[in-house]
Amino acid sequence: MTAHAPIVERFARLVDRDAVVALLKAAVSHESITGNEANFVAFLNRQMADLGLDPQQADFLPGRPNIWGARKGRGDGPRLLFVGHTDTVHVRGWKERWRGTEREDPFAAPEIDGEIWARGAGDLKAGICSALAAVQLLDRAGVELKGDVAFAFVGDEESGEPGTGVSAGIKDYTQRVLSGEIEKPDFAIYVEPTRLSVFPAQMGFFIADLAIAGKSAYFGVPEQGVDALKAAHAVASAIWAHSDAISARDSHSLVGRAFALVTEMSGGGYIAVPGECRLSLIRKLLPGEALDDAVAEFEAAVRGAQVQDGISIEIDYPAGRDHRFGGSPSEVSEDLPQIHDLAEILGAALPGRGRIEGAPYWSEIPFLIDQIGCPAVYCAPGDITNCHTLEERVNVEEYVAGVVAFAAFIANQCGVVGQ
Repeated sequence: MTAHAPIVERFARLVDRDAVVALLKAAVSHESITGNEANFVAFLNRQMADLGLDPQQADFLPGRPNIWGARKGRGDGPRLLFVGHTDTVHVRGWKERWRGTEREDPFAAPEIDGEIWARGAGDLKAGICSALAAVQLLDRAGVELKGDVAFAFVGDEESGEPGTGVSAGIKDYTQRVLSGEIEKPDFAIYVEPTRLSVFPAQMGFFIADLAIAGKSAYFGVPEQGVDALKAAHAVASAIWAHSDAISARDSHSLVGRAFALVTEMSGGGYIAVPGECRLSLIRKLLPGEALDDAVAEFEAAVRGAQVQDGISIEIDYPAGRDHRFGGSPSEVSEDLPQIHDLAEILGAALPGRGRIEGAPYWSEIPFLIDQIGCPAVYCAPGDITNCHTLEERVNVEEYVAGVVAFAAFIANQCGVVGQ
């Protein structure tokens, strides 16, 4: 038995399963596909007001608000922040996939075999709701905190909708912290789904779109053209060789190896020498790699491809986040006491959970770690492997355990009056 087991057991006895499940079902019923965050923020405003969190809102773009608030403690403890994004990915194809079944409505949130099915259930409304329900559980237990527990829910994290997905929400929130309008936290949990593991490290990335141009010509006189598709093959071969080289060069204990993955290639025309070809890729970065250096190395590999005269190559980087080229990798020390305590609490709340792992995705923690200087991890119920799919769902037992664990961690981190 760990030192945290007694408080975890206390909260586990007090948690109201039906109430916390109802909260999650209500949350996912408020559709918030990227661009429509306001619909969910209105729901969060009511929930946060009822919890005495003094919610504040401000638009990061017209009609698209962030919301934040805090449960103020007695004033002699640290400030803990829970942060997550309010937007979800689209639901195109969902109704067609599940037509005639109880899953057909992507926002109805049926509970099937112990899992809640809905768009946004795992990514990441289960995380948001488990954090808010943890405050309800603290109140039910009569716990008064020494420090503050704060919440910030931001929009525009997801990509895929035109003109969106550039982390505009957390950029606005970060600037408000840096200006002193919002108090800086001492530690943060970003509630991306981790299946109740703790992720202190994450990959970085950039996406590159290459436009390769030659000269089209009638097939009967190919010598009059410059074959862009042939050049694209040479460029792709250079990228694959580059990927092999960076993968062999280094690895990270939690994040694995770097790579460059060609994700799309298109080009050619009807019975003619292909005059244009397009190629897209994503490059994975390890913690410690700099985006500027990785881009320069990648471009050197592309420019070094053996292409024929008359070929031009233009490169665009469409997915800037905390950096103009993409999203930075990040990590905090696994030895931080908050990480040790959180992992033990999660394991006590649900045996087998609380592992220390690396995030197989990019999200917005670099804004917290690098820009406002707050150590942060990812942790929440939900399985990233079914998010963004037509099978998104969250396990109810895991979700309820997340509520219990977050309540215990808040008490542990912020301190309890009288103890």
